[in-house]
Amino acid sequence: MSRRRGQVGARRAARPAVVAAVATLAFAAAAGVANAHELTAREFTAPVPLPLVFAGAGATVALTALWLGVADRAPSDGSAPASDESSPSRDSSPPSAVTLPSPLVRPVALVARVGFLALFLAALGHGLVGRQVAAENLATLVLWPLLLKGVGLVAVVAGSPWRVLSPWETLYDALVALEGREIAVLGDYPDRLGAWPAVAGFVIGVGVLENLTVATRSPGTTVVVAAGYAALMLAGAAAFGREWFARADALAVLFALLGRVAPLSVRRTDDGDFAVTLRAPWEEVSAPLASASLVAFVVAAVYTVSFDGFTATRAYRGLLAPARDALGVGVASVALYALGLVAFLLSFTLAAALAERLGTGPASGTSPRSGWLDAAVGFGGTVVPIAAAYEVAHNYPFVTANLGGTVAVVRDLALGTEGDPVRLLAGLSVELFWGSQVALVVAGHLVAVVAAHRVATERYGTGSAARRGHAPFVVVMVGYTVLSLWIVSRPLAG
Repeated sequence: MSRRRGQVGARRAARPAVVAAVATLAFAAAAGVANAHELTAREFTAPVPLPLVFAGAGATVALTALWLGVADRAPSDGSAPASDESSPSRDSSPPSAVTLPSPLVRPVALVARVGFLALFLAALGHGLVGRQVAAENLATLVLWPLLLKGVGLVAVVAGSPWRVLSPWETLYDALVALEGREIAVLGDYPDRLGAWPAVAGFVIGVGVLENLTVATRSPGTTVVVAAGYAALMLAGAAAFGREWFARADALAVLFALLGRVAPLSVRRTDDGDFAVTLRAPWEEVSAPLASASLVAFVVAAVYTVSFDGFTATRAYRGLLAPARDALGVGVASVALYALGLVAFLLSFTLAAALAERLGTGPASGTSPRSGWLDAAVGFGGTVVPIAAAYEVAHNYPFVTANLGGTVAVVRDLALGTEGDPVRLLAGLSVELFWGSQVALVVAGHLVAVVAAHRVATERYGTGSAARRGHAPFVVVMVGYTVLSLWIVSRPLAG
């Protein structure tokens, strides 16, 4: 009965989401003045003003939440979260799954693993000896755009491939093979660390180094950053074993979280084969996160990708000038990033506290579970679709352009020639590009609203309590929607 109830709930959630998606496309088709990040600086103008687009997109998200609260009156019986009951188990595959035999998958995975390590090492080598021009060096073409952003896009579609592709885990496996046993000099990974090392790595490596320094445009600096991070990951694994990669590697944590929204789920079956199934994007993100550190990571990811887009705007330059006068060059940009990150963390914390207060207590006839922290962990996964949607919207032109650049550089190195660059997005118009950004951003927020509604219903039980508990996150998500659309609509800094 619980599985059937979960399927009915999923269908109910799908109806408003589909209708809202159609509305999203309408808003995207009627955009005002905008620019295409990483595509071209040309602006276009449509008859609908941008404030109306922002209001319409925010209203779409809010009305979807209202629709869910009114339409979904299925009682909660306190059973397992919907994501658990609707996800295929590790030991069996549902009838709709496509099974890939292990003898077929393993050679492909081995080729991908060795090939990715070779590409990583080639990028490091070319960064040292190649031309120190960002658009012509594999270090800057591969390590930031493809390794960081490109793998993230793959994770959003098909789940994280990082266990296969991670260069440092491949090197660790080679060391284990030479040693003949797992290496963990200091013993097990300390539980008290949680994912905090990954949070620190993400904030420093992506938030600061990628967004606020010239590292992405300097092949030599990129090599130093990538090699240093690889050495740190290997040292951590040598100290604490393989679990270090899963919990302390910022890339592994990021891709695993993004993979929660993937419509494709790949799982091992009892006989060792691989079952590929389709799932709704809100299924896995409705499950609670494992720790408060992962909540901080998710919020940091949402904020950082938004800040990345914001740094390219004239509005950011306008804020940066007075901040530099007050704090000095370099410190000002980091201070602005840190201030925004704290604001995002506080907004999510406040939403969690309000949700727990409104969803429990005298009005609902129930008592709070464990306070705001437990609510934050419970709702934390529902923010992942927002991060995933903006990650795709903001970065797919960047990844595609650098993929074309990588192909051109490899071709020229192999043939000893200097041909024209490969432009994979040459036929994409500015209007279509920005429309895709609007559609992706709003669609991600709609998925987040559906997931948060599922969590509120499971957590607070009755329909009225669930609606009250859901409301603070709806407010936050509407705010995120408008902010994200405002960022992607800003002209580039000249």
